[in-house]
Amino acid sequence: MAKAAEAGQWYPAFVTTAIAIVLALWSAYALAGAGVFRALPLQRPVLLTIALVYLLRGLALFPALLIPRTAATPFWLWSSSICLIFAAAHLVGLTQVWSKL
Repeated sequence: MAKAAEAGQWYPAFVTTAIAIVLALWSAYALAGAGVFRALPLQRPVLLTIALVYLLRGLALFPALLIPRTAATPFWLWSSSICLIFAAAHLVGLTQVWSKL
């Protein structure tokens, strides 16, 4: 992606913008679940899906570590760790407010 961005291609910026929008939307749902914002549509299933997506992304590192000749790069290690932390935070938060959602 970095090479494509250096070459002036449009899709790295598009992909980055799309990811930022999705993460902003997920943040809005998390804040709504915490009671900072008013409830959003389909709040329960969306929050559960977000937590599961983070969990699956974080756990995706482990099969890569078990497969020989698979590059477990620092990016994969760090991003998987961050996703597991986010998943844990979302799941803990969900268990605390599930009955109120």
